[in-house]
Order: sequence, then C-alpha cells, then structure tokens
Amino acid sequence: MRVRLAQLFICFTLLAASAGAVAHEGHDHGNEAPQISAALPRGSAASADFELVAILRGQTLAIYVDRFATNEPVDSATIEVETPDGPKEATSEDGVYRLAAPWAEKGGHFDLIFTVTIGEQIEVLPVTIDAPAPQAGSVLSGGRWFGAFGVHTLLLLGLFVVVAVALVQRRAAATAIVLLAASATLTADFADAHEGHDHGAEATAPLTARDAPQRQPDGSIFVPKTSQRLLAIRTAVTAKRIYYKAVELPGRIITDPNASGYVQSALAGRLSPPPKGFPRLGARVEQGEVLAYVTPPIQAIDASDMRQKEEELLQQISIVERRVARYDQLIKTEAVARAQLDDARLELKGLHERKAALAQSRREPEALVAPVSGVIAAANTVAGQLAQPDKIIFQIVDGAKLWVEALTFEPVTPNADSSANASNGRSVKLSYRGAGLAGRNQAIPVHFAVEGSTEGLWAGQFVTVYASADERHEGIAVPRAAVVRASNGMHVLYEHTAPERFEQREVRIAPLDGERVLVLSGIEPGRRIVTQGAELLDQVR
Repeated sequence: MRVRLAQLFICFTLLAASAGAVAHEGHDHGNEAPQISAALPRGSAASADFELVAILRGQTLAIYVDRFATNEPVDSATIEVETPDGPKEATSEDGVYRLAAPWAEKGGHFDLIFTVTIGEQIEVLPVTIDAPAPQAGSVLSGGRWFGAFGVHTLLLLGLFVVVAVALVQRRAAATAIVLLAASATLTADFADAHEGHDHGAEATAPLTARDAPQRQPDGSIFVPKTSQRLLAIRTAVTAKRIYYKAVELPGRIITDPNASGYVQSALAGRLSPPPKGFPRLGARVEQGEVLAYVTPPIQAIDASDMRQKEEELLQQISIVERRVARYDQLIKTEAVARAQLDDARLELKGLHERKAALAQSRREPEALVAPVSGVIAAANTVAGQLAQPDKIIFQIVDGAKLWVEALTFEPVTPNADSSANASNGRSVKLSYRGAGLAGRNQAIPVHFAVEGSTEGLWAGQFVTVYASADERHEGIAVPRAAVVRASNGMHVLYEHTAPERFEQREVRIAPLDGERVLVLSGIEPGRRIVTQGAELLDQVR
C-alpha cells in the first residue's frame, strides 16, 4: 500500500510540473503588465509667430495653436487643413481646434498643411503625422490565455483520477507511461507559443496611448499641450543687455516724517475718551481732531493750596466789589474821579478771571489732538489708564506715504532704479531720498520713498532692498519665478526647445531688482525660457 501511495505522489508531481511549463521560467505572465503606455500620434510645426501641435485621437484631430514667443494660446484664428479628403476647416472649442479625421482610421503616413489666419496675418505650416495601424488582441492573451490554461488544468485533473484508479488496480507501470505521454503532449502544445518568445504576429500587447507629463531618460521633460494649458506655462525670448550691479540690502518700512506723528501727553494723568469714544486701529483722523482727554491727578496738598487760593480770591473779590459800589455813589457827587472807578472795575474783573481759571484747572482735562491727518497705526488707550509724558498714546501714519530705511556697506547710485521685496511677495519700486553720514553698526543708513501703491505694506515691516551700485554687468534679465533650485543646489532655467519639450539649463545668477535676476552665464540670447510655471515643471517626475 505504501508503494502505491509513493507512486501516486510521484505521478501528481509530474502533472504539476507539466502544468507549470505553461508559465515557463523567466516569463511569469501573471506579473507582466498587460498594457503599454505611449503618446498619441502627433505632429508639430512652428514659425516666427505661431507654434502648432496636431494630435490624433482616434478619428478626431485636435489642433493647438500658441504664440511662439510667449506660449499664449491663440483662440481666435481660422484654421484650414489640407487633408487626404481635401481641404477642411477646423472648429474652435475652449481654445482647442478640432477636425474630423476619418481618413486616419486605418493608420499610415499623413502630410497635412495647416493655414492659420488671424486678421491680416496668414501662416502656412506643414505637419507630418504617422498613425499606427489598428492591432488585434493576442491569441494567448487576456481571457483566451486563461481559458486555455483552464482547459489544461481540467485535463490534468482527469489524468490524476485515471492514475489513481490504475494504481489501486496495480497498473503502476502502464499508468506512468500514459501520464508521461499526456504531460509531454500538453507541454509541447503550450511550448509552441513560448519557445523563443515567438507569439506570432498578434503577440504584441495592445497599446493604450496616453498624454501625460513625464521626464525623459535624457533629463528633458515631455509636457503635452493639454498640460501646458492647465499649468499656464508662459515663455519669453532672452535678450542680453547691460545693467547696473544690484546690491542686496536689509531694510524695513518706516513712516514719512512729514506725514506721520505721535500723540503724547504733556502731563501725567488719567485717560478718558472723547464723546465719540477712542478712535480704533485703522480709523482715519484729521489734523486737530480730539482723540482723548488726560485729567491730571490732584494731590492732597495741591487741593489744600487751591482751596486756600480760592478763599483769598473770594475775599479780594468781596473787598473790591464794595469799593466799586462806594465809588458808584461818590462819582455822583464828584467826590472821586471816574478813573478810580474804572480801575476798581478792572481789578474786580481780573479777580473773577483768576477764580474761573483756578476752578477750570481743577475740573477740565487736557485734550490730545491729532498732529497730522492719517490712519491710527498704533493705539494704547483704556479708559482710566494713567498716561505718562514719555509714553506714546497714538501713532498716526499716512499709509500712502511710506519710506524704506536700508543699511548699506558700499555706496549706492542715487539716480538708478531701486526696488524692495516684502516677505509676502509684494514688490515695490523705490526712489532714493538720501544717505546718512554717521555710521550705524559699521553701515550707512539709506532712505528710499515707496513709489506707487503701498497696499500690503505697513510700518516696521522687514523688506529686502535691491539698490544699484556704480558697477555694471552684462547679462540676461529674467523674472525671479523663472529660476528654480535643482536637487544639486544649482539654479536652473527651463528652455522651451520644442512645442512639447523642455530642458533644464544650469545658470549663474546675480540680484537685479525685486522682480528680476540677472543671468550671467548658462544660456544664450534668443532662447525661449519658461517665465511662468517653472516650479510646476520642476515637479514632473
């Protein structure tokens, strides 16, 4: 019985080995990708003004027309195409021109002529497209291969049953012969389709074409026109000029000394709001407007002195009043001169004014008024708060008149263009106002006025100032957004070498102003570089 079981085990092992021959060593079809990706059939052409890309999607021809220099889409053109079926006119939809292409159904080599008309401007662009012929599926691919493998498995299971019955009936030798013969036959049938990888003319996996940005083995980047439209890629043609050398300086926003001011109390006292309340931050105030009141505190000894002075004034007023009354009676009899009566009345008037001033000093606070017109930039006000003479209660700033103070270690050119960049990305133009003659931390303070809009800027904000020096450099000015830092730390630009191809160019740069840098080497004039969307191109893997 043990011998029969051993024979049965050997036979099953041989059957399993013959089934494994279907997916022979080194060709595991279970892990093999069933599809291959490739770009759609396309062709392109360019002139001095336009760049055209034609992409064949089935039986539809998609046409993309852009400005050659800037890569801006052209969506108002008339495009006529000379096709194998005769001249046809493309229709525009969402900036993409489309044309029915039934002539491309069977594939082949097509020479097309595109006539692009915009107003009085006409360009003729020849384009060649090679479309592959349709391919049928493989005989042993997909579901049919798995169907064949299923039939093979059923046959092996049937043979296993036969072998088991034969072994039970002591027919081991005959069974082994039948088993080996059947296994060899099945293995040979499937080996015909795998020996030497000869799968026949239909063995190629079906191609699923797709257009997706991808980095090429040579380091360039393939970006189809559809993706360029989504990423808003823009370009510019480089030109070399001579520029002043730029000096990068640390700076901060300050207020114009003629358009700003502080509000402080001359005496210590308690703050109280005006009838409309304290002005809020950002509120507009006018020169001379009352912003707060300060009530000086009265000490006990001061109050005693004031009461004593008030009593003295009351006594003097009483004496002078009686004198005036007596003079009024005597003036009728001409016993006293009228001049004495006038003097007494003047003295009485002065005593009343002194009493009123004393009473006013006890109850009327000091009014704090705005020295200039502007916006409340800082406020330190709470009702009942003690105000000190050396504390700033309000700071008023005219937001339309701001300056920049920078520290420089080398002379700057007063008449050259200067600019500043804020941390929020805001770039402003500056005009030179003057430099100090006294050093500050071994540097010279320089003042600039902000030209144009001051939106997004505030006093005390730190900025980076780009001032021009006397030295000059020759180079290519490019936007700062065009320069990206590569993984190796080098600065790179992306050159638009073909309608759907971009290549990295390592460059050496120097600061120029708040919006541009100067490329000293690494790229030649007359090249198209990416000025918008370079960061997005750099993310393509």
